[in-house]
Amino acid sequence: MSIEAVVPFKPVNPKSRLSSVLSKVERELFAEAMLSDVVLSLKGAGCSPYILSTVPLHCTHAEVKVSSGELNPVLNSLIAGSSGPLLIIMADLPLVTPDVVRRIISTPSDMALGPGRGGGTNAIFIRDRIRFHVDYYGASFLKHRGIAEQAGLTCEIVDSFRLHTDIDEKEDLVELLIHGHGRAVDFLKRCGFSLSIEKGRVGISRLTEE
Repeated sequence: MSIEAVVPFKPVNPKSRLSSVLSKVERELFAEAMLSDVVLSLKGAGCSPYILSTVPLHCTHAEVKVSSGELNPVLNSLIAGSSGPLLIIMADLPLVTPDVVRRIISTPSDMALGPGRGGGTNAIFIRDRIRFHVDYYGASFLKHRGIAEQAGLTCEIVDSFRLHTDIDEKEDLVELLIHGHGRAVDFLKRCGFSLSIEKGRVGISRLTEE
């Protein structure tokens, strides 16, 4: 059975912390490129992905559902509204691969959590929707682990560099340029980004037109 996978996405003015290196239009195109990488990895793992977008959006590879509401109530309504396994995964994980997705959805536990940096949650897989709800923002990983414990659910923590690495800051682009193989890294290269090494530290530089 194909597992339903939902990808929350904000197409308009995303990734504001990258505004020092990317314009608004570039950030929107970059976010769409990262989204495509995530969706293609989900399809490669045999999932049935759809995008939960804040505004209408065209996507060749997945159905788009539009909801302008707050993330937590929207997702909790979705969880309560149907049954069966569900994967929730963020759209800014261009390093994720089908193998990583398969690792999450094949957990022998009742659910699995993919932690992000700074206490966030980059992926949640749940088998029994009735016994779980989401609570994003802040230290959401700790909150989601606590919700699972209170519900008596066994929970696997999926420790994966590719799942852990969300792209939010300029410094995160280094990891994408080193390890990426999809549309997002191709977009950065077309924009003139490359790795630079100064005093033994790896950073990024951008070739600009004269």
